[in-house]
Order: sequence, then C-alpha cells, then structure tokens
Amino acid sequence: MYCRFFKRIIDFVLSFLGCIILAIPMLLIIIAIKIDDPGPAFFKQQRVGKGKKLFWLYKFRSMKVSTPKDVPTHLLENPEQYISRIGRILRKTSLDELPQIFNILCGKMSIIGPRPALWNQEDLIEERDKYGANDIKPGLTGWAQINGRDELEIDVKAELDGEYVEKLKKGFFSGFSMDIKCFFGTIKSVLSSDGVVEGGTGEIERRERDTANVQ
Repeated sequence: MYCRFFKRIIDFVLSFLGCIILAIPMLLIIIAIKIDDPGPAFFKQQRVGKGKKLFWLYKFRSMKVSTPKDVPTHLLENPEQYISRIGRILRKTSLDELPQIFNILCGKMSIIGPRPALWNQEDLIEERDKYGANDIKPGLTGWAQINGRDELEIDVKAELDGEYVEKLKKGFFSGFSMDIKCFFGTIKSVLSSDGVVEGGTGEIERRERDTANVQ
C-alpha cells in the first residue's frame, strides 16, 4: 500500500513544491554554470529505472563540456581535471542533483530509493538483481547514500539497496519510517559532505587495505 500509493503521493507533492520553492535558486545556478564554463546548464544521461527500463536523468552540469560522455566519474583518469569551478561547489553540496525533482515529478524516480545506475554499469546492475533493487524506482537519495555514498564498493552498495527493499516489503510503517530515516540522514550527509569522494568508489576498502599494509 505504501509503495503503490502513499509513496507516489509524497513524491509528487514534495517535488511539485520543490519546483516552486527552488525556481529562483536554480535560475541562479544556471547563470553561474554558463558564466563559469560556457555551454548547456543541464546535462542528461541514460540511467536504469524500475524494471531496468532506461530513462533520461537530469542534472546541473558540474563538469566541463570536454568531459568524456557516459563514463562514471570513478573510471575517469584524474577526474578532478574535468570538474568546473562552480561544479566543485555543486557536487560538494549535492546541488547538481536538484534537476532530478523533475524526474520525480514525472514519476521516473522517487525521492528515496537506490541511486540510478548508468546504463553501462553492468556490475552494479547485476549485483542489485540479487536483492530486487532493480524492481523499485530509483531515488534522489537512499540508504546507501547515507552509509558511505561514493566510498562504497559495488557489492556493499547493492547490499544496502537490498536492505532498503526489504524494509519496503515489510509494510507501511516499516517503509515510511525507513524513508524518513533516509531523508533526514541525507540532510546530515549533505551538510557534512560525508562520503563525497571524486572518483572514489570503494574508497573505504582501499583505506582499510592501506592501513593494513602500513601496520
């Protein structure tokens, strides 16, 4: 009941209000992007949605126009060189994700859910299949996002997404309370920039290996 009805109502109402409240801040961001690195203020990528159907995800452009297309940041060689000056601020504060409220409003995404994988992230898509995480709408933020974000290994990220799916399956109060926990956990993570590591997928495990080698 929660997933099929109430969750969508919450998504629609909050994303609609977000479009109104954030209209002026988003306009200022658009101007800043164009001044910093001339080109489109938005960029779109094909991402994996519910049932592994592809959809176009929208973001504010935080990387230079010359950046290779459809390549995950962690696979770029020296990703820092591609990030624009305003882009560093947008990514650190997660403001580059704001245009996804339009994806939520249109029903392609939810506020809370697994972060949508790129169409070519086969390893992540395959891992999520094990937990049924590809069977629900992807989210603007989620359980994995507040438990490591960019630092997590693919298998750990997929397992956390699976934990979220299990909570949704348990019923209204379990699903709703999990979404509330993710929502406020995201606010805390954004304010502290927890887990934001450019090109940093698996950074936690790498740090642990480095520590072990030093010891």
